[in-house]
Amino acid sequence: MPLPIYIVDAFTDRPFRGNPAGVCLLDEQISHELMQQIAAEMNQAETAFLLKIGDGNYNLRWFTPTNEVQMCGHATLASAHILWETRKENGSIRFQTRSGEMLAERERDLIILNFPSEFTTPVSNVTQFEEALRVKVSYVGDNRLYWLIELQSEQAIRDFSPDLAAISKLGRNGVVITAKSESEADDFASRFFGPNIGIPEDPVTGSAHCLLTPYWAKKLGKTEMLGYQASQRGGFIQVEFLGARVLLKGYAAIVLRGEILLG
Repeated sequence: MPLPIYIVDAFTDRPFRGNPAGVCLLDEQISHELMQQIAAEMNQAETAFLLKIGDGNYNLRWFTPTNEVQMCGHATLASAHILWETRKENGSIRFQTRSGEMLAERERDLIILNFPSEFTTPVSNVTQFEEALRVKVSYVGDNRLYWLIELQSEQAIRDFSPDLAAISKLGRNGVVITAKSESEADDFASRFFGPNIGIPEDPVTGSAHCLLTPYWAKKLGKTEMLGYQASQRGGFIQVEFLGARVLLKGYAAIVLRGEILLG
């Protein structure tokens, strides 16, 4: 039976910017193996799989081309957008995920995701990180998802050329590099590299902002901020720190509609 599938550009209000995600709508559960095959075929950073389990309540899983992940912000935002646009959901949407329940709401076209905050533990010996990245670092934080590494300037973020083999040897699902913004338009800049999960560089990473928001809220003394992810496509995420939770805010645009044919 064909499965409806979409590609949605997330954290942007126009096509071909932000971060593309696959969104696959299920009427019944399919196997883990089939989800992985579909995600590999879609070849997006993440493909989301949605199965309705109640009014405004969905089971949500995320897959990169190579494996399932515990959290993904942009594919969640894309999923909410698809449900509002194609399944005519009207109110809040609750997603049941490997990282707990997540809530999506909207204010007109602005989508607001309520995610758990992710905190980091300082790493005292940063030598291996400086050797892997070939840059001086100001901070390295450990987290169950990613390494969070502050560089010494936003320019260092923009100029950074990754050695993906060296980054993969650091472990974790990814490395987030960040620095305070040198612009008055936003508060901090970042980039994300996930070679261990099949993502050389992610254009705009919602889950990374679950770490970035608490980190920069403490450093800058602010609860509401604007983050810029300085990838080639680039994208902005409005964030708000609520303590145990963070709000990630952005827009989305559908760029492709189709069906997966399973034979």
